[in-house]
Amino acid sequence: MIRRASLVLVGALMGATAMSVLYSAGIPAQAAGTSTYKELSIFGDVFERVRAQYVTPPDEEKLVENAINGMLTSLDPHSTYMNAKDAADMQTQTRGEFGGIGIEVTMEEELVKVITPIDDTPGSKAGILAGDFISEIDGESVRGLKLEDAVEKMRGAVNTPIKLTILRKGADKPIELSIVREIIPIRAVKSRVEGDVGYLRVISFTEKTYDDLEAAIVKIQKEVPADKLKGFVLDLRLNPGGLLDQAIYVSDAFLERGEVVSTRSRDPEDTRRFNASAGDLTNGKPLVVLVNGGSASASEIVAGALQDLKRATVLGTRSFGKGSVQTIIPMGEKGALRLTTALYYTPSGRSIQGTGIEPDIKVEQPLPEELQGKVRAEGESALKGHIKGQNESEEGSGSVAYVPPEAKDDVQLNYALDLLRGAKTDPSFPADPAKAVVAK
Repeated sequence: MIRRASLVLVGALMGATAMSVLYSAGIPAQAAGTSTYKELSIFGDVFERVRAQYVTPPDEEKLVENAINGMLTSLDPHSTYMNAKDAADMQTQTRGEFGGIGIEVTMEEELVKVITPIDDTPGSKAGILAGDFISEIDGESVRGLKLEDAVEKMRGAVNTPIKLTILRKGADKPIELSIVREIIPIRAVKSRVEGDVGYLRVISFTEKTYDDLEAAIVKIQKEVPADKLKGFVLDLRLNPGGLLDQAIYVSDAFLERGEVVSTRSRDPEDTRRFNASAGDLTNGKPLVVLVNGGSASASEIVAGALQDLKRATVLGTRSFGKGSVQTIIPMGEKGALRLTTALYYTPSGRSIQGTGIEPDIKVEQPLPEELQGKVRAEGESALKGHIKGQNESEEGSGSVAYVPPEAKDDVQLNYALDLLRGAKTDPSFPADPAKAVVAK
């Protein structure tokens, strides 16, 4: 199965919501009416009054940026203006790589704690160890910084140096390290073998997702003989979305044929349909897809396609319910405009906007005692100003988005493993998975 780069992309999580993105070099605009230009002149008059008479001199660039965002956010929660830095950050996310040192970190006691250094990266080569605490970055204390701010300081242009001060248990004094940043690939897929089942967790849909998924499946097939392999779990929980072409490729990885998704804008002639090609990477092995309230956008495209085409059993709780497509319009050095231009539909023709994917088997994940009452269900239907879906009801979309850190506590995963091993039965499982896809 050969995949090629596509010009059609779907974006990643921004802020609290996921987004689908179609990059466009430019869209012809229709001329506004005379009354519209009169309203714009009012905006110009107000801007001048504020600029000239406000009690303190305002930041004019911020005024304009906030005015634009005010207009866009009045449309829906996903339309927005991105300045040059935000646009560049989004491109970094979708590329799936950045300039950095290659460590996974968290915040503990106001210091940056290293969870693990990534193999064969500048961080691991410099001798950074799991459990190390970073107290200073380029001579500046990390105390008082948010985790994202500290991470931003450690990222930077490739081939530029960074100085870290490390506190290590057992060391009698701080360790000073000078490290040169390199390109760090972001793992889009994590995998492992759970006895006789292959586990595939898609973290996000970047340019590397399909290739990572294919490599993970091949690795699992080498570790577990075909006659022993019961099937695969595709974990899309807490997956905020990503690139449209990667969502299509990931769906196609498990399909032989059929429509994966369609996008429809206000002009019926702009409807686009995306179909699977022959070649199931798993050779028809049974498949369980895990979703929860953190599964949004591109991950819902995958879950919806595999569910509608009877290729997989979807298990978990109702997904986020973001079924809209945003077009990214580059504006040169001024940044980019992100505008909602279409809705997407699953193979059966359903829109999940404001409703989400309802799993075939609903399995709740209990919250630990310390989180009870502190975590609430989130979904597209709860967002102020969201586009009301054609199938949306008072029930809305979304559910609690929580996955335990330890597999032994993961009720949804263990139910899926039992289902694949036959300890639990489900009528939605096809008797012959290789013949499960319904031609569209």
